[in-house]
Amino acid sequence: MIPAIAVENLTKRYGKFTALENVNLTLNEHRIYGLLGRNGAGKTTLMRILTAQEFATSGSVAVFGKAPYENEAVLSRVCFIKESQVYPQHLRVRHALGAAALVYPNWDERFARSLLEDFQLPADRLVKKLSRGMLSALGIIIGLASRAPLTFFDEPYLGLDAVARQLFYDRLLTDFSEHPRTVVLSTHLIDEVSALIEHVLLIDRGRIVLDDEVEAVRGQLLTVSGASRAVDEFAAAGTELHRTTLNGTARVTLRGAFVPADHDRARSLGLRVEAESLQELVVRLTASPRRPADAETAGDSPEKEILR
Repeated sequence: MIPAIAVENLTKRYGKFTALENVNLTLNEHRIYGLLGRNGAGKTTLMRILTAQEFATSGSVAVFGKAPYENEAVLSRVCFIKESQVYPQHLRVRHALGAAALVYPNWDERFARSLLEDFQLPADRLVKKLSRGMLSALGIIIGLASRAPLTFFDEPYLGLDAVARQLFYDRLLTDFSEHPRTVVLSTHLIDEVSALIEHVLLIDRGRIVLDDEVEAVRGQLLTVSGASRAVDEFAAAGTELHRTTLNGTARVTLRGAFVPADHDRARSLGLRVEAESLQELVVRLTASPRRPADAETAGDSPEKEILR
């Protein structure tokens, strides 16, 4: 089966700054992926290359088995919704949806209209009159109703409250079950989407540092606390990511292939055991000092496209 995305040895440089370095990825069809990482990690740069809005410095990119650049057959199957989505200010909401209907072959008008009601977005409202949250809702509606075989959501919900964000997650999951496609969610709200994504891709300073199924990742992080000597004895079972000490006690976060027997052993040493979240793993894996440059803004030009 041809993967939705195949990336080999991808590098992107802006002058002397390396935004992406030797990235290798394979994303299969009909999965929901979480593309995670800190600001400046290279997430948006990667998505811009995958959607033919940037050129790689070296390496290869294939979307549905073909190069995406100037390839309408590929790009018509791709939808990219960005946090900085720009629409002509004179358009009304219904005009933006009408333009999307012309671009995406799988567009579902009935679904789009039901989403307008869900998000309470007036179809006749001018885009320039929309709040930040309404603009986010418009992007989400286009991304969902496009039913594009490959859909990117890059922090799509700025300005949305918790209720509206949950509505997005619910509608995405329900529609995905009925109309499977490949979805890539780039977000900082890791705990909110951890039950939604199936596979996690963690990028840090332009490199992929984690590429695994979410279920496999969940058991990799463990925090134990108690007497320092007992903590030190148990810490040999994994890779130490974080430690705090106070008055002869210690609290250590470890990464490893932990099984229930490891939890039992920790408790037998008198240690308190805490299972950590996916967000905690991301924080610990990317908590080293940052480079001064910003990989996601270096070299970017103002986005002028309406839909991709």
